[in-house]
Amino acid sequence: MKKYATTSKTTGAVLLSLLLAACMMSGGTVEQKRAAVQNMKNVVLAELYAQKPDVRNQVATSSGYAVFSNANINLIFASFGGGYGVVHENTSGADTYLKLGEFGVGFGAGIKDFRVVMVFHDRDALQRFMDYGVAVGAQADAAAVANDQGGAVGGELTLDNITVYQITEAGLALQATVKGTKFWRDPELN
Repeated sequence: MKKYATTSKTTGAVLLSLLLAACMMSGGTVEQKRAAVQNMKNVVLAELYAQKPDVRNQVATSSGYAVFSNANINLIFASFGGGYGVVHENTSGADTYLKLGEFGVGFGAGIKDFRVVMVFHDRDALQRFMDYGVAVGAQADAAAVANDQGGAVGGELTLDNITVYQITEAGLALQATVKGTKFWRDPELN
């Protein structure tokens, strides 16, 4: 009986965090929404730097970086997700606000709230990302995190001069998927 209560609490916490993330971006002025995205970016980077201090120098010396908040639902053979974030170009200091949507196929079940940091190691990688806004990859992970308790296996991937870090905030998921993600400029925030 206790096992089901814990699972129920974890699922409830995940659903609540997903709802809060959606609400955070749905109300307020354009300035408030931009500030919310910037705050999310700063919190995620601080968390990543605490876990991997060497990433701070990698981000500072890169052409740019992106930070996204993402929620993902995996229902047996299909995975769906969405979120928002910002790309920062280090040379110009410019920020571009983006939305994202993803679809994948594979086996798994669960709901996961996670953050993604992408480090663009050269100008061409950053420009390709901004021009096409597409990322295709494979993902295998396990997550059981709620209220800063639990654990997640995710990680780091380097492809096409882009290093991608994933931090799981909350979730209960076991999945192995191949997915595509489309990023596009947020017309309201840019």
